[in-house]
Amino acid sequence: MRGQPRPLSARQEAVIAVIRAWITEHGHGPTVREIGTRVGLSSTSSVAYQLAQLEERSLISRTEREWSSCSLESPKPPRRGLRSR
Repeated sequence: MRGQPRPLSARQEAVIAVIRAWITEHGHGPTVREIGTRVGLSSTSSVAYQLAQLEERSLISRTEREWSSCSLESPKPPRRGLRSR
């Protein structure tokens, strides 16, 4: 049985905030370098790692193989157990 999911790190929260703001401002997702600049990460691999973690948690998704195609996912409601009749 799995417990509650881990809370997002401060860095992950910052990345999501950047993506959200960028999409609002530009109509599409930011590049890895644009995210890195805004959250203070100079290594694109560090940004890619954070994005992969967020994608694994279904908080973002990519429609193509480029990170600039990422979009935010709506949180899914918690699953409820089956009801017995």
